[in-house]
Amino acid sequence: MEFLMITAFFLAIPSIISFLIKLIDQWRNHGNCYILHYECFKPSDDRKVNTEFSGNIIKKNKNLGIEEYRFLLRAMVSSGIGEETYAPRNVILGKEESPTLLDGIYEMEEFFYDTLDKLFHRTGVSPSEIDILVVNVSMFSPEPSLAARIINRYKMREDIKVFNISGMGCSASLISIDIVQNIFKSYKKAFAVVVTSESIGPNWYSGNEKSMILVNCLFRSGGCSILLTNNPTLRNRAIFRLKCLVRTHLGANDEAYECAVQKEDGLGRPGFHLSKDLPRAATKAFFENLSVLAPKILPLKDLVQYIVSGSGKGRGEKNRTGPTVKLKNGIDHFCLHTGGKAVINGVGKSLGLTEYDLEPARMTLHRFGNTSASSLWYVLGYMEAKKRLRKGDKVLMISFGAGFKCNSCVWEVMRDLEDENVWRESISSYPPKNLVNPYMEKYGWLMEEDAHETLPRV
Repeated sequence: MEFLMITAFFLAIPSIISFLIKLIDQWRNHGNCYILHYECFKPSDDRKVNTEFSGNIIKKNKNLGIEEYRFLLRAMVSSGIGEETYAPRNVILGKEESPTLLDGIYEMEEFFYDTLDKLFHRTGVSPSEIDILVVNVSMFSPEPSLAARIINRYKMREDIKVFNISGMGCSASLISIDIVQNIFKSYKKAFAVVVTSESIGPNWYSGNEKSMILVNCLFRSGGCSILLTNNPTLRNRAIFRLKCLVRTHLGANDEAYECAVQKEDGLGRPGFHLSKDLPRAATKAFFENLSVLAPKILPLKDLVQYIVSGSGKGRGEKNRTGPTVKLKNGIDHFCLHTGGKAVINGVGKSLGLTEYDLEPARMTLHRFGNTSASSLWYVLGYMEAKKRLRKGDKVLMISFGAGFKCNSCVWEVMRDLEDENVWRESISSYPPKNLVNPYMEKYGWLMEEDAHETLPRV
């Protein structure tokens, strides 16, 4: 009898393992959320910002003394941004110190209608078929809402589910995706559109506080519109499927909450403040997020190792410098937020990434700058234009935002992708053989003077 029981036990092991694998798969992938298409915005060439133009904008600010002037130029030199990023029209026209409500609206509408027209045309999906609309623009919230303007323009249905999100910062697009995937659980065969951007024109800082003028050097115009569905019959048309999404919010921590804040300076001039505590808050948020994400994406063998090593219990540890198990065991491509050179380098070091892994984020920062919540999609577009994305590959997106937040998600590539998208006219020149910083060539001498002055890490 004992022999029979032992035999039965061993015979049942494959079934038990199969059952556990199915449970893990169900836990990791509950519900369908597919991307059918995405369109990144490429502004017209008359909005490009080169070295000379950037220097002229700084010179025009009468509130800057020589110290602030040099600080800004040094920040530009070390920014990693190239010659072809884009600025809002009111800045190009020299009206950055006196923006109007219409300046903000026109900036958004130019992006909205360009990308949405292309999105509907290229997918064959009509605006009247859209069931869910999520718009995220953090620092501009007119009335009627930006979402209402889109609905009016495209004459969408009266019963459309609408969400207009503000204040979520650079991680807002993944928050929008999370909203969509949760609504998909209640609606079958639905279409959703996510529209993600940031309002730069009305929020240009014209004062002289160093923690606030730094934003002018990094943020540039851009945006992306994304069409999603949970309709399983459209699986063959999909380009990505959402595997998992993790959100981390450290707003209860005062230091993290105050490290990236929209505020007025001492003279009442509005802007966006970045404190020196930002790198520490970002690191903490990143590892908190990672402790939840890793068990969802690692292969079963590495997952067991991760649990046994205790890495998954790392919440609150003070001396953690990186994950015990490398995420590269479960991820093929890394889509990192282009918040700046320090952000890209920091995440790359923590995850043990190679220059090949970091290339898409570095090149996106160089070509388009930091386009806030939409930056992830320009990085994804680079990967696609370089024909890196193949069926079955896993793509990890990581973003950071004010609050302070770290959000991440994993996409599965549904078919080989080769669309050159927004990179069509420049992909052949990237990566350049020599990534010479144009600002370094003109203003590099500033780096040799006042070397004791420390630039905030962004």
